[in-house]
Amino acid sequence: MYSPAVRVLLVEDNEDDALIVREAFQATRLAHLLDVVRDGEETMSYLRRDGRFRGAPRPNLLLLDINMPKMDGFEVLRELKADPDLRSIPVLILTSSDREEDVVRSYSEGASTFITKPYRYKNFVRVMKQVALYWGLAAAVPAEAHAKQN
Repeated sequence: MYSPAVRVLLVEDNEDDALIVREAFQATRLAHLLDVVRDGEETMSYLRRDGRFRGAPRPNLLLLDINMPKMDGFEVLRELKADPDLRSIPVLILTSSDREEDVVRSYSEGASTFITKPYRYKNFVRVMKQVALYWGLAAAVPAEAHAKQN
C-alpha cells in the first residue's frame, strides 16, 4: 500500500531555502506534508522519534542537505541506511555542492537522487516544483506500515 499524501522531512539549516521549498511544494497543490529540521542530529532524533520528536510521523521522503552543522548529510545518510527500520526511506540530496565527489559519494551511500540547488530564486522554485510533482505523482514511496516491514 502506498501513501496518497507524501510526508516529506526537509533537513535544511538555511531558513530562506526551507521557505522556498515549502512555498514550491504548496504551489503544486499536491498533498505534501512538510516538516523541517535544522541539522543532522535533529534529523536522527526525528526519525527515531526521540525526545521532543516522540510521536513524529515517519516521512515517506527525506530531502537532505549535506553541508550542515553538528552532523553532516553524509553521516545522516550512512546512519539512516544502516538502520533496518529507516533504510527504506528514499533520500534526495539537496545541496549547494556541485562537486563530482559529493555526487558519487551520495549515490554510493544510498541516496536516491542528487540535486544541486540553483542559485537563482526562480530556478530553485522551478526545480522544487518539479521535485514535488515527481515525488507526489510519479514515484511510489513506501507508506509507514509498509516501510516498517522491510
